[in-house]
Amino acid sequence: MIPSLSSIVCSLTARSGRSLHNRSVRAFCFLLCGILAAQSPPRFGVAVGASTLGAEVQAATAVMPSANVRFGFNAFSYNDTFASHGIGYKGTLNLRSAEVLYDQFIKGPLHVSGGLLIYDGNKVDGAASVPAGQTFTLGGTTYFSQPGNAISGTGRVETRKVSPMVLIGFGNLLPRSAKHFTVNFDVGVVFQGSPNARLRLKGGACVVAGVCLDAATNTEVQTNIAAEQTHISDSLMPFRYYPVVSLTFGYKF
Repeated sequence: MIPSLSSIVCSLTARSGRSLHNRSVRAFCFLLCGILAAQSPPRFGVAVGASTLGAEVQAATAVMPSANVRFGFNAFSYNDTFASHGIGYKGTLNLRSAEVLYDQFIKGPLHVSGGLLIYDGNKVDGAASVPAGQTFTLGGTTYFSQPGNAISGTGRVETRKVSPMVLIGFGNLLPRSAKHFTVNFDVGVVFQGSPNARLRLKGGACVVAGVCLDAATNTEVQTNIAAEQTHISDSLMPFRYYPVVSLTFGYKF
């Protein structure tokens, strides 16, 4: 770690104190040391809270009198069931991410922050199924699930792993005062790009009774599965700009 200016001055003052015979010079050096120590930015703070990225833990260090660098980790999980075009999904939303942010304070605790989601593990995984005999639609074509060989499979929605983000907020995890406990509120957006949907199905997709196609290998069915993937991805296009709202409670050491 690079030593601060105050630690360098204080160290030099302590080492040379015996050689400074002039009391006025020695007093000035110790006064300068005290002033620099009092003005040096705080070095470390931590915070916990919640955001639209999940439960979060943050750590921060000051890099300039009016700027901090923050590091954060976010996690959240949620299970749900839903249906689309006759296909039932039992899905799990997993939010897992890590971020690094540069906070520039404009006036008091008001700040703008730019940075990166350096790891974006946010995704939805689901098990897909169609009960035997029930109809479902792929790419505008209607099938029914073959009795004895019902349609089943998996689905996943995910985005790119690294994404830029911009926030504006109020609060300072490292207040430039004697205060230790802090509250920080941020709003902004992660530019994560368009979500990508993948759907894998197997089983019998029947067009009429007795005429069933293998969903895993048949070219026609695979083309319609690709069309369904595109439909799902297009419906999630608004989330290419992922909204961030965050509230954290911190402590400065």
